[in-house]
Amino acid sequence: MIRGTAKAWRKARQLRRELTLPEVLLWQQLRRRGAGHKWRKQHAAGEYSLDFYCDAAKLCVEVDGEAHSRGDRPTRDAARDAWMAERGIVTLRIPAVDVLKNLDGVLRLIALRAGERAPLHHPRDELGEEF
Repeated sequence: MIRGTAKAWRKARQLRRELTLPEVLLWQQLRRRGAGHKWRKQHAAGEYSLDFYCDAAKLCVEVDGEAHSRGDRPTRDAARDAWMAERGIVTLRIPAVDVLKNLDGVLRLIALRAGERAPLHHPRDELGEEF
């Protein structure tokens, strides 16, 4: 599992308490249904905080509001995505408006991407139950 710096960990902890409405709606579904996988919210990775992260699929889901298209944000987001890619993590950027207008479609897309990237077999305990 990718780890974050102490500063990123503290920031992620704070952000867990301050989720936006689209992040809350998506988190409610990911923690219930999970697209077949375990997800973490506001996971610290390096100096970054990932909105949602699935370690089994090495998939990061970012919910991008309008601010991500202004100023230096596109450049910063590209640098962050490149840093993740160097570590084998794919970033899936979802516009916040899509979460609000088409949550089921967003969940299907996330499940598809996670399924493409996750190992075919999940670890099982000695009784054959999935962890």
